[in-house]
Amino acid sequence: MKLAHLPQNALALAAVCLTSLMFGLEISSVPTVLPTLESVLHADFKALQWIMNAYTLACTTVLMATGALADRFGRKRIYVASIVMFAVTSLVCGLAQSAPVLIVSRFLQGMGGGAMLICQVAVLSHQFQQGRERSNAFGAWGIVFGIGLGFGPIIGGMIIAVANWQWVFLIHAPISIVALGLAFGGVQESRDPHAQHLDMPGILTLSLSCFGLVYFITQGSDLGLYSPTALSIVVGTVLSFIAFILVEKRSPRPMFDFSVFRVRSFSGALLGSMGMNFSYWPFMIYLPIYFQGALGYTSVNAGLSLLAYTLPTLVVPPVAERLALRFGARRVIPLGMFTIGMGFMLMKFGAGMEHASWLTMLPGCLLCGTGLGLTNTPVTNTATGSVSSNRAGMASGIDMSARLISLAINIAMMGFILIEGVLSYLTHALPDLAGTSSLRLLAEKIAAGTFAPLTQESAALAAADPHGVLMHAALVHGFGLVMLYGVIGAWTLALLSVVVFGPGARVRRQRTTLDDGVRHPAP
Repeated sequence: MKLAHLPQNALALAAVCLTSLMFGLEISSVPTVLPTLESVLHADFKALQWIMNAYTLACTTVLMATGALADRFGRKRIYVASIVMFAVTSLVCGLAQSAPVLIVSRFLQGMGGGAMLICQVAVLSHQFQQGRERSNAFGAWGIVFGIGLGFGPIIGGMIIAVANWQWVFLIHAPISIVALGLAFGGVQESRDPHAQHLDMPGILTLSLSCFGLVYFITQGSDLGLYSPTALSIVVGTVLSFIAFILVEKRSPRPMFDFSVFRVRSFSGALLGSMGMNFSYWPFMIYLPIYFQGALGYTSVNAGLSLLAYTLPTLVVPPVAERLALRFGARRVIPLGMFTIGMGFMLMKFGAGMEHASWLTMLPGCLLCGTGLGLTNTPVTNTATGSVSSNRAGMASGIDMSARLISLAINIAMMGFILIEGVLSYLTHALPDLAGTSSLRLLAEKIAAGTFAPLTQESAALAAADPHGVLMHAALVHGFGLVMLYGVIGAWTLALLSVVVFGPGARVRRQRTTLDDGVRHPAP
């Protein structure tokens, strides 16, 4: 069947699903090649963190700008431009020959990916507005996104095994060409007639505050937590965030409209967005390190092991949408986050067993993925459905900003906890080396999954621990603390979500639009 004869909405949905596949692959395939990048590009642990965080920070930087630009100049136009940018920057990433160049390239790729992601949600919200049709469209989006996430780890591992790491990025070029054809044929142009300007002060202050916080978490130990430089970063971060709030409060047409938080269904869904990214998503960055470093798996076997963590996101979203329609998102979203927390608890138990393997991790991985599948699409559908369709860009921008800001911060936080956990174990086991720079350097290498000695001091450790038992135990201890952090984050935000959603009747009465202030019944 020719494209011209296909229903326009079907083509639009195909374009959205294909670009969501690329975004999902980019999230889940890159972590499996981080150990390879460490050796090929001579990247240290902090560089590996920044290879991932440059992408998420860039996504956050452009999200609200993209929502405003799409509302003003047209969602189709910005969507097409974002696909082109993602394709070009993916090629640049594939050609990078050093860690700093790859980090910069990943930032540029993140700008394209973030813009592409926000447009996906805006396009779906505009072209699928009826209850059942909208639910099916978001369900299909969630399934394809789950395919990218589910098969990304094994694809990344296979690429390393049969080709080279560059193709993890280069693969997006041919996919983007097909997505562009579908977008031109199916996506309807739409815009917000009330959008008049781009809120640059808000964009800059939010971006600076996010970057400052992540930089302090990742670099604070090197700078000295109480050094003038570190304290200046903290002060600048706080001032930037305060300035952001003041700017948005005083703007006649803010990109981040705080009045939306009066809608309890929106605020409850937003806590779900944050909950996923306090736990599930940032841990995906580090789980391949556990499988390869602690369990000794190859990149392919690590990718296969990760399927248990990601494949449930493929099959659960349609079930989640049906559950949300029947029982309400206010029940399904907290349930999903609670399930993620239970999964982390089981993973912590499995990782701490004497003969840990992918089998001991399997129950926790499956439960985490199931919880993510229960949470992901109901969160997006509820957040964008809480406001009028012509403000979908703004609503999805806040939703995705909450996700990616939480993700960027918690990639840094989990890395910090992992290093400090490894370091505390080594300090207790080797009190003579406590407080030395060589021990911290060794802890960073162990956290990256490398047990090779780095200095004369760590060479002495290698002589005392020829089989790496102590270093292995330090890595497992660090990961145990990271998993505990995942439990606390998921369960805390699940509880807050229950409180904010409140009783169903109150959610329905407080459903409002941001444009006219008129109360409408919930769908």
